Amino acid sequence: MTDSPLHIAFLWHMHQPYYKDPFTGVYRLPWVRLHGIKDYLDMLKILEEFPPIHQTFNLVPSLLEQLTDYLENGATDRYLDLTLKHPSALTEHEKMFIIENFFLANWDNMIKPLPRYYELLVKRGFRFTRGDLIRVSRYFSESDIMDLQVLFNLTWIDPLFRNSDPFLRELMEKQRDFTEEEKRLLIEKQFAILKQIIPAYKRMGQSGQIELSVTPFYHPILPLLWDTDTARIAMPQVRLPRRRFSHPEDAVRQIRMGLDYFEKLFGYRPSGMWPSEGSVSEDVVRAAGREGIRWMASDEEVLSRSMGRAFRSPEGHLIDAPALYRPHQFDGVSLFFRDHKLSDLIGFTYSGWNAQRAVDDFMGKLVQIRNTLPRDRTYVVPVILDGENAWEYYSNDGQDFLRCLYAALSCDSRFRTVTLSEFLREQGPGDGLSRLHPGSWINANFGVWLGHEEDNLAWDYLAQTREDLEAFAAAHPDRDLTEAWNAVFAAEGSDWNWWYGDEHTTETQADFDELFRSHLMKVYKAMGKEIPPHLYVPILLEDRSFAPTVLVRGFIHPRIDGMVTSYFEWHQAAFIDVKRSGGSMHKSESFISTLHYGFNKDNLYLRIDAVTPFSEIRERIIVHINIVRPHPFRIIFDVLGKEQKALLYEKALDSWDAVKQLGNVAAGDIFEIEIPFADIRAEENDELDFSLEVMRNGEEVERCPWRGHITVTVPTPYYETLMWY
Repeated sequence: MTDSPLHIAFLWHMHQPYYKDPFTGVYRLPWVRLHGIKDYLDMLKILEEFPPIHQTFNLVPSLLEQLTDYLENGATDRYLDLTLKHPSALTEHEKMFIIENFFLANWDNMIKPLPRYYELLVKRGFRFTRGDLIRVSRYFSESDIMDLQVLFNLTWIDPLFRNSDPFLRELMEKQRDFTEEEKRLLIEKQFAILKQIIPAYKRMGQSGQIELSVTPFYHPILPLLWDTDTARIAMPQVRLPRRRFSHPEDAVRQIRMGLDYFEKLFGYRPSGMWPSEGSVSEDVVRAAGREGIRWMASDEEVLSRSMGRAFRSPEGHLIDAPALYRPHQFDGVSLFFRDHKLSDLIGFTYSGWNAQRAVDDFMGKLVQIRNTLPRDRTYVVPVILDGENAWEYYSNDGQDFLRCLYAALSCDSRFRTVTLSEFLREQGPGDGLSRLHPGSWINANFGVWLGHEEDNLAWDYLAQTREDLEAFAAAHPDRDLTEAWNAVFAAEGSDWNWWYGDEHTTETQADFDELFRSHLMKVYKAMGKEIPPHLYVPILLEDRSFAPTVLVRGFIHPRIDGMVTSYFEWHQAAFIDVKRSGGSMHKSESFISTLHYGFNKDNLYLRIDAVTPFSEIRERIIVHINIVRPHPFRIIFDVLGKEQKALLYEKALDSWDAVKQLGNVAAGDIFEIEIPFADIRAEENDELDFSLEVMRNGEEVERCPWRGHITVTVPTPYYETLMWY
């Protein structure tokens, strides 16, 4: 290389999925708020201490929109709502939720340093079952819950702010016996931090010390939106979804939405883009270039496959540094390819090291790279990684490491940090690249997001929903379907499939699954159409079947009269305690108390015990019994109807056709119904999937089970005999 310094281009990617429940408007998970008080602002505050250090920050529009929603629209999340609730006002279920979820923080770096917090963790237990939670919650006093509410929210505030604020320092020293007033002030401090984030990025961007770049709005895998068959190029044997998803217009729309939102907040359109998960393809780069993007970035393995040669030996040693450490250009867009090894050392390895030792190692590797390069031009080492999730694994939230790193780079003339646009302005757009391999930052393919049974099912659901919306839009050209289309775009985000499949796991996987399906449900709701039953069934394999509290133990022959005539008439039936199983999909208060179901060789029987006896109900309540397999049927019962009759409908194409009335139904103290297997065309050994909904004034107030279906096997006449063996 020339005598000029080796340029280092850091890009920190700031991102959170779209956590807002499209039905309740409440954020299902708190990570925008909690990472907001821990990671987004302190990264800038530390950087301001080192003016020579220039960096790029990539801001995902859906993250910025959620931050704005908290600050301008009074948005809230479930964890915040339960924080603000006095312990004495919590329900049993809410108390268990706090005990289960308010330890979601790095135990070594965020819980153990607070003795009282660790004491409560030990009291809860490191491993537990649902039954353990019920038992343990009895031993958590109101004072314990109050302390847990405060400490969870306190530990997520960055040490930089905790140490500089007298009130927060006082809470850290106090450790226990917190008050409602202290808790309220703590949350006010959180929002005061959140308010500074976007203005700080504006100010730093204007100063020139940082460059701001963007990602497509909802963080989708653009090449897969363009065409899921693209995955076959890197993975020829991959199992594709049944439905091919190919909507280049959605990829372009997501890019354009991201740029528009960025311009709305910051007053200009950015030059650069870190495409979601570093995922690129030739079509995607051309599309981004047409929208004004001048540079994009991906992973070194994508470049290696594009050029058809390795940059490292099997042991990981550099063998072609000059090709890696310069920008390349494809169809007018400059492309940077991150040093995978250096980026991952910061993201996953150095957190377990002493800060000085880690920085010495990093600087030593930069020296090796510099010594490897020829003196024919100026080279750049792109270091690109997540800018938020790594730091909780570092002591002191990574501040010791970052300060030490920035100090070392500031005083070493062999190196110069630059933004990506700075380098292009000074050194030119890069050499031409004749071919661009379609891939992501993980293995230069899309295997994390497509190929597994769960991944492919999610793509099939997305494709079907989008097709239904497109057909509806064509038939109703004057209808405003903005809400429906935004729900589709949200469902196209990469984060849902990140947690499907075998690659990754988290304590909150079920929330991601439900959020993905809820976005698809919202599409049908916005169209005014019925939500397809399959969207109520979890995509996560282990969550698809629903286990009752008590299983069926034999045939039953109940008298259908709306009363508990005898304890023994439902004794052999299955039983679900709806309140304990989370029967209410959108509300904490259940309409249904318990559900019983059973059968004999001819009939299926259902019994609903409501919180209020059915005979005392005075509002318009409709019970829907939805049968999905083996054939789609629906049974509708109007609680206030003049006749105690239920109407049976069968689905034909997109309409429900009335079949007959079911007369053996009653609603008194309880609701009971007999459903002949013959009437729903269910034969011996068929698997029968069903669920029920309670509708009030046309709106669903309860679904049971709240996700998935209840499954029974239609019995043979010898069922009871076999049960004895």
